[in-house]
Amino acid sequence: MVVSNAVSALTEMNAMGGQVWRLEPQAVSRLLTAVNECVEWGQIAILEALIEYEPRDEKEAENICERLLPRLQHANGSVVLATVRLLLKYERYVKRADLLAQFAKKMVPPLITLLSSEPEIQFVALRNINIILQKRPRLLSKEIRVFFCKYNDPIYVKYEKVDVLVRICSERNAEPLLSELKEYAKEVDVEFVDCAVRAIGRLATRYEAVAERAIAVLEELIQMKVDYSLQPCVVVLCEVLRRYPGRFETTITTLCEHADYINSPAARSAYLWALGQYSEHVANVNSLLTTAVDSLLEEEDSGVQLALVNACVKYFLKQPQRGQALVLRALQTASEKCANPDVRDRAYIYWRLLSADPNAARAVALVEKPPVRPESSNLPDGLLEELVSELGCVSSVLQKPARQFVYPHAERVGVPRGTAAASAYEEESGADAASGAIDAANEGEPELLISF
Repeated sequence: MVVSNAVSALTEMNAMGGQVWRLEPQAVSRLLTAVNECVEWGQIAILEALIEYEPRDEKEAENICERLLPRLQHANGSVVLATVRLLLKYERYVKRADLLAQFAKKMVPPLITLLSSEPEIQFVALRNINIILQKRPRLLSKEIRVFFCKYNDPIYVKYEKVDVLVRICSERNAEPLLSELKEYAKEVDVEFVDCAVRAIGRLATRYEAVAERAIAVLEELIQMKVDYSLQPCVVVLCEVLRRYPGRFETTITTLCEHADYINSPAARSAYLWALGQYSEHVANVNSLLTTAVDSLLEEEDSGVQLALVNACVKYFLKQPQRGQALVLRALQTASEKCANPDVRDRAYIYWRLLSADPNAARAVALVEKPPVRPESSNLPDGLLEELVSELGCVSSVLQKPARQFVYPHAERVGVPRGTAAASAYEEESGADAASGAIDAANEGEPELLISF
């Protein structure tokens, strides 16, 4: 208890400015011995202090990691996360593959155990696991079923579980995950259904071998004709088509069969894009676009109107004889009767291009676009390293480094720390007067270093 309190006080003094305490190898060894006899909060204080220590060589790093492993069995989640944080740091100095595999194997069970706690603890654990998986992507690849959502999980826990599931998924275990996500897409929570459908799309765009099965799942959901699941399915299905151009054109038939049920602006825009892009694969494309042109002025969303104009122009360029009357009607309606200036300008541009140089219009409207890239939610490398060093803290839950929201009151109003302006501000506002007096009293004195 005395050692942990002393470590906590010295760590806080270091954070206030100036290094008054520096860890030495002998002190680290004693702290690792003392941590076994401390209560849980004392253990956390010692473990957090050790994060600042840099081992001298690989052997010392191995020794520290091996002595930290028993802390993974602690019942307190904060102790577990603090230990994982230290292991992730010190394993950078370890070169032996067998030891690294051993450390990874030891980290898995305690992380899984945290998911058996209260929902709030689960949420914190999942946010930290999300960061750990970005550092060690295959750490939990064999535990995918542990993260399946339960019927009584709060919605915020479900969101995090779905995100973790997508991260640990691979081509080998994608089949059970797609089946599970399909069940999630049949629930009554609209926002969670949207989350599940987008997760299916992320898997399809990330792994080409999974795309065919994912499209089959999306088609099944569309055929159910449930409005709040059908709309995101249409959007995601078109994103998959953009990811793999020239493949899966047969899915356009499913979209056309359910055109009457597509009503959200995003889904309508995606559907019209598919009609124009793959018009040669749709037998009744003329009647479908004619119906859409009839309701052009009734569309409230400009994105849908623009998508319709583009689709009609693409259809005409691919099948001039069949699409001439339709494109003239669409451009005339859009340029003369549409209230949105962007839609009118787009129609005028296409009209002039088609009149002056159809080849130029073809080069603009039918230009081959690069495939869309898989969506990535990984953090930048620099930010990830910061958050790994702050596992178990508020910053890991917010996924924002502590330096962005933990600072003195003077810095909060834009006054840099350690300047005369900051001291003047503290004297005027009365905030942190004691710390300001200590800094002034110690100015110019030699730095005091304390070690055990």
